[in-house]
Amino acid sequence: MSDPKQTLTPSEVGSAGLADWRQLLDCLRARFRTGNFATGLELVNRIGAAAEAADHHPDIVLTYPEVIVSLSSHDVRGITSRDIDLAREISGFAAELGASADVRGLVQVELGLDTTHGDRHEPVYAALFAGIAEDGREGKPADPGGQAPPVWWQEPEESGEADEHALPAQAFEQRWHLDVWVPIDDAERRLQAVLDAGGTLVSDKAAPSYWVIEDADGNRSCICTVADRGE
Repeated sequence: MSDPKQTLTPSEVGSAGLADWRQLLDCLRARFRTGNFATGLELVNRIGAAAEAADHHPDIVLTYPEVIVSLSSHDVRGITSRDIDLAREISGFAAELGASADVRGLVQVELGLDTTHGDRHEPVYAALFAGIAEDGREGKPADPGGQAPPVWWQEPEESGEADEHALPAQAFEQRWHLDVWVPIDDAERRLQAVLDAGGTLVSDKAAPSYWVIEDADGNRSCICTVADRGE
């Protein structure tokens, strides 16, 4: 894992032993419970100084009780040794400040649209979300400020999952669905929470890569992990 430009596989990321961090899609994410704003601000300041020294900058969300940090190497669109190294340093800062890591509930949401016209939709949704149409990932208009979730296009006739995402004939047609990315070790708990809340499991044949669930009206979403991807 010494090449700073080499994208790491999920298994390589997992073997790095980052207890405070989890992989969500193509980023590492951690939540540090600070308990107050001053401690959170101090943690952000330390992270900022380390990021400047490394010339590698994370995305940070600071709120009163916690700091959420996301790390990704945008130049190669994935996780590299640079992210692993900075993650370890950030965990050290948090420990020094008495901020505890909490990996439960980490999440990243994408919007998927079943369509054969993704190239036509891309600029429309980029404009709608005040984002950009080309962020280095085909079919994913992105808001640089992170306020809106990424969008991607799924062509039903080529996806191989059309039957799972399609609704019963008696229901209305669903073309939008949520891809909710969660840590591998939190996926089954999240699925059970959905079922306990009244959701229904439609398919687990692709688990642990993803599970298809639906709500009471038949709207379907996927609980996704990086398991069995890019190994």
